[in-house]
Amino acid sequence: MKHRITPETHSSSEVMETATARPLAALRKFRTDESGNLIIFGVYIWVLIFMVAGIGIDLMRVERDRTALQYTLDRAVLAAADLDQTLDPQGVVEDYFEKAGMSSYLASVSVSEGLGYRIVSAEAETEVDTQFMHMNGVETLSAPASGTAEESIGGVEVSLVLDVSGSMNSNSRLTNLKTAAKNFIDEMTANSEDGKLSISIVPYATQVSVPDSIFDQLSATEEHSYSNCINFESSHFYTTEISTSYEYERTMHFDPWGDRDGRDDDPKELVRDPVCEDSAAREILPLQKNATTLKAYIDDFWADGNTSLDVGMKWGTWLLDPTAQGVVDQLIADGVVDSDFEDRPHGYDDGETLKVIVLMSDGQNTSQYYLNNDYRSGDSNIWWNDQEEEYSVYIGLDDDDLDIDGITDEPMYYWPHDNSWHDHAYGEGSYEEIQYEQECVSYRRHGSCRRYQQVPTGSITVDEPGSAEVLTYGDLYAYTTLEWIVEDLYEPWMNDSQAWDDWYYDVRNYVSSSTKDSRTSYMCDAAKDENIIVFTIGFEAPSHGDDVLEDCASSPAHFFDVQGLQIDQAFSSIASSIRKLRLTQ
Repeated sequence: MKHRITPETHSSSEVMETATARPLAALRKFRTDESGNLIIFGVYIWVLIFMVAGIGIDLMRVERDRTALQYTLDRAVLAAADLDQTLDPQGVVEDYFEKAGMSSYLASVSVSEGLGYRIVSAEAETEVDTQFMHMNGVETLSAPASGTAEESIGGVEVSLVLDVSGSMNSNSRLTNLKTAAKNFIDEMTANSEDGKLSISIVPYATQVSVPDSIFDQLSATEEHSYSNCINFESSHFYTTEISTSYEYERTMHFDPWGDRDGRDDDPKELVRDPVCEDSAAREILPLQKNATTLKAYIDDFWADGNTSLDVGMKWGTWLLDPTAQGVVDQLIADGVVDSDFEDRPHGYDDGETLKVIVLMSDGQNTSQYYLNNDYRSGDSNIWWNDQEEEYSVYIGLDDDDLDIDGITDEPMYYWPHDNSWHDHAYGEGSYEEIQYEQECVSYRRHGSCRRYQQVPTGSITVDEPGSAEVLTYGDLYAYTTLEWIVEDLYEPWMNDSQAWDDWYYDVRNYVSSSTKDSRTSYMCDAAKDENIIVFTIGFEAPSHGDDVLEDCASSPAHFFDVQGLQIDQAFSSIASSIRKLRLTQ
């Protein structure tokens, strides 16, 4: 017998409960299922990244426009503040913005200017539409720009160290230098507030001549007083100072080149080409501010002598050195320097003062002559009879009986005017003069004398005319050149070569050009170590001279190698560089 299995039969209420429970269970299961949470979190993160990236993009666009605006503004105010700019400063700024297509962004321009300065300020602003931030209600962002440029000459101390050696007479160099230097002075003084700019001028050749007003405050040997120069030693070029207490060796006033005697001139004349000049036009002009005074001084320049870059740099640097303040104070008291410069030269650490040297040369260092110690001081062996304008030369004892009087232990003097030997200088002795009278030795018939003759009647002692005085070496060489002394006082009675050896080559000596190159380098390094700005100009100079000048300059950019009228451009460029152009905000 087969059995059939059939579904269980339920009541209607049971069926309804089952139908309701199933959806609720499904809902409970969906509610407690966590498998979809990461998707929701990812959506939030993506939205956040999108918003941040959008803000970044908007900010980058604002910075881009702000940078372009600031760049235009900086260029505009710099150009407008340039003291060489002759246009209206505000118009210059506006023109820059117009050409950049940004005129509508320029908000304001202010200009403040006076003698020696110009300050230009500007503000600008642009609005940048946002591409993303507007979704958060920020429709635009502001891009502002502002800046101030100032060109001014603050406290400036300048030493112009200018070559006036003999080679400057060639090719109109001296004329071109005068024009360029005077234009430099005009440019500097016209753009400087009164009292802030001081210019010293140091003309140099073989030596640098110093005015009495300065030299009298220094300590130097006193062999003569005809001119004021110092023979520096190599060690002196390692420092920017010149001491007022150290006793320097004074340069002798002598001419190692010429062949003349000025002692018998009327009036007497000093040697014409001395190593140390005695002319006011060759002396240092310290700390001046008046353009007329400075330019008139330059107009009086004349060229002569050798070249000493080292000595020129030494004096030019000292005029910027704060240890010179005491000397400058006395110059102010003497009325030589204006009272505006009471505290000058300022200290090297004075942030308000710019110290500048402009060293110019058309050549290179050449020999610097000086007299050896044995011929610097004391009495020479030369005597001078001023009334008769005659020399005598003392040679020592008359060992060879040159005057043929049989006496060999007496002093012996040579008289150049009559080539004779005597036991005294001409004018310091006497001689026997025979007296004569006329006596008739032939008569005419009527008794008158036909012919007379001089008949000695005796003798009298007569003093030699004038008076002889021994010359000091300082006086001897101040009026008479070394060559003339050799040829006119010694060669007539000495062996020629011996005369030149004893009284020329043994008398004078020199500092070589190579030694002077080293000294120049030391001096330039000392100046640069004190943050003095050194500009140098090689004016048609030889290659070696240019090398020395370029090495001396603060940098290769501070060296100018020029020809002809280009020297004016060099000085103009230096004047522009000295003026401090800078962004102040």
